[in-house]
Amino acid sequence: MKAPLSKLSGYGFAGWWLPILALFAAGCGHGNPAPAGGWKMPPPPVDVVTVHPRSVPVTMNLPGRIDPERVAQVNARVDGIVLRREFEQGANVTNGEVLYQIDPAPYRATLDSAKANLKQASLLAQRYKPLVSINAVSKQNYDNAVSAAAQAKASEEIAAINLGYCTVTAPITGRIGPALVTEGALVSQSAATPMALIQQMDPIYFDFTEPSADVLTLQKEMKAGQLQSVSSGEPKVTLELPDNSVYPYDGKLLFQDVSVDPSSGMVTLRAEFPNPDGWLLPGMFAVGKIEQAVTPDAILVPEPCVVIGPDGSASVMLVTTTATATNIVVSQPVRIGAAVGTDWVVESGLKSGDQVILNGLQKAQPGMQVTPVPAPDESSNTPSVGQ
Repeated sequence: MKAPLSKLSGYGFAGWWLPILALFAAGCGHGNPAPAGGWKMPPPPVDVVTVHPRSVPVTMNLPGRIDPERVAQVNARVDGIVLRREFEQGANVTNGEVLYQIDPAPYRATLDSAKANLKQASLLAQRYKPLVSINAVSKQNYDNAVSAAAQAKASEEIAAINLGYCTVTAPITGRIGPALVTEGALVSQSAATPMALIQQMDPIYFDFTEPSADVLTLQKEMKAGQLQSVSSGEPKVTLELPDNSVYPYDGKLLFQDVSVDPSSGMVTLRAEFPNPDGWLLPGMFAVGKIEQAVTPDAILVPEPCVVIGPDGSASVMLVTTTATATNIVVSQPVRIGAAVGTDWVVESGLKSGDQVILNGLQKAQPGMQVTPVPAPDESSNTPSVGQ
């Protein structure tokens, strides 16, 4: 006999579904059990770099200024009026090129007079020469005539030299600056009137200084074998220009001063650079990079590998093998030294063959197991140690 509909509805909504939910839960409880230990995530991949020792040049970054190799101040060597200027201001001039013409008329007249005096004195000496042998002329008179001829010859040479000085020429090859006198100006030998300035621009000098303490440290490290001399024997010098670009030509170190400036404690060095394009100008500030030695067994890591703590300590994450597992992440304290491009020199804490995590540090915690993947080549573009 069917139960009345009113009795079934008496269970209410919740009462009607409770038996069904109980049966569903019971059925689920008798399904296949989960694998022992539950499902595990695979070890996350991380990019690693394997470090190996290599030779790295020790580079010093030293500021300095550009200086011309030769400087010639062109001054008046005779008194007179400037007739013409023969050069273009700011142009390159060659040794012997005519720069100015000073009025030569008075010096030409002086030379003509000196030539006439020389001729007269020479004829007198020639006339006395046969007469002195027969005592027709005293030996003293003959000697005076010979001396007067010699003086006349010297006067002629001086007059010729002064006439030559009326044509002012360039004493060196280089770039000439502005004209310091104009046509019609009176110039003076006694006042050494400046007329122009010539500076040799190619090649050109770079003068810079280095702390004497750094020089001493470098010498001690080389003697102890920590550093080696550069293979060529000549330190390579490059320039960084005021616009932060690298000068395209390498220079050579000419000398290092043998004394220390007592006021600054610095040692002066001079390098020479080719300057065919005229980019380097006297007085220009630049930074010289000089390779003074080589670190034979330096270990480098990319900068992103290094974690700097609040206290200034540095560490890297290594992927290593322990006694119980492989590819385990460990935190390794290191001591970093100079920068080499985008790398750090690691002075202690790493050895050849260590795998350092480069990418994936956010998902690699100490004690975790990871999957190491070789990272792309992260070698520095400028492999040199700066001090």
